[in-house]
Amino acid sequence: MISVAMCTYNGAKFLPEQLKSIADQTVSVDELVVCDDRSKDDTIEIIKSFATTSKFPVRIYVNEKNLGSTKNFEKCLSLCEGDVIFLCDQDDRWRKDKVQKQMAFLDANPEFDAVFSDAEKINDDSEPTGGTIWQEINFGKARQQMWHSGRPHEILFNGFVVTGATLAIRKSALRRLMPFPTHVQDLIHDAWIAVVLSLQNKIDFIPETLISYRIHSSQQVGFGNKVEKVQLADRFKRDRKLKLVPLEEKAEKLHELYLLLRALPFVPREKLIKLYLSQRHFYTRAALPESRFKRLTPVLSQLIRGHYRFSSKDWWLPAVGDLLE
Repeated sequence: MISVAMCTYNGAKFLPEQLKSIADQTVSVDELVVCDDRSKDDTIEIIKSFATTSKFPVRIYVNEKNLGSTKNFEKCLSLCEGDVIFLCDQDDRWRKDKVQKQMAFLDANPEFDAVFSDAEKINDDSEPTGGTIWQEINFGKARQQMWHSGRPHEILFNGFVVTGATLAIRKSALRRLMPFPTHVQDLIHDAWIAVVLSLQNKIDFIPETLISYRIHSSQQVGFGNKVEKVQLADRFKRDRKLKLVPLEEKAEKLHELYLLLRALPFVPREKLIKLYLSQRHFYTRAALPESRFKRLTPVLSQLIRGHYRFSSKDWWLPAVGDLLE
């Protein structure tokens, strides 16, 4: 049995296109479960209208209070009855063979509990904007090979590359994943699912764009919000706290993730070593003294150990910044 878990919140504008793309799949799903986070627009009316003509059952749940995306997906997944569940955003569009491709993969690879894919980017008018989400997050051939070499968790410790809107997961895996944590910044439901399953080598990918992923200003989470690079001249003028605070926040986030994963009895401790070293690296950088001379020893120590690679693939740039800024 195949379920679709769709979470909605004020999604009326793009919802009809997404619902049609689910209905038009070459392999039909068996149910659509919708958890709405108290929408104020016509979202529920659109889904109810779709349900009247749908060839599969549509179950709609409206939350008593706003849960936010992570807890809403937790609820929605728990209500699904299918053996395989497809996570679904309200504003994307599925390729006609998405369900067929991902079900074929899971059927052929019973050792995996989940599979994700790439996605093309589209705008508000459903037009391709050029490029894919994997290109944006640099999940290219080298990192794909690293994933298949048994080190997917190391990629995810450094940045989450699994987009929930492309994810299909076996329901049997959910008991190891729930409840989803909500106290760690940026660790939303799909990031948590991916990192836990990666530590067991239970998640893989299909290198195709199986959905069109919409980039727009009103989306709750996702891509499109670029962080401006700090210019060289600004590095020597800005308040030193502006540099150190993000490093401390990064260290705290990694530390909280480390504690969560360490508490899972099925996670091999040796796979958490690099996560532990990474959080220590950022704590060290955040605590560098004001005196450039006194920074020399801790910076060189991190350099010699190769730990600046936790900060950037261009490891020399943060090292030089730590010495001079």
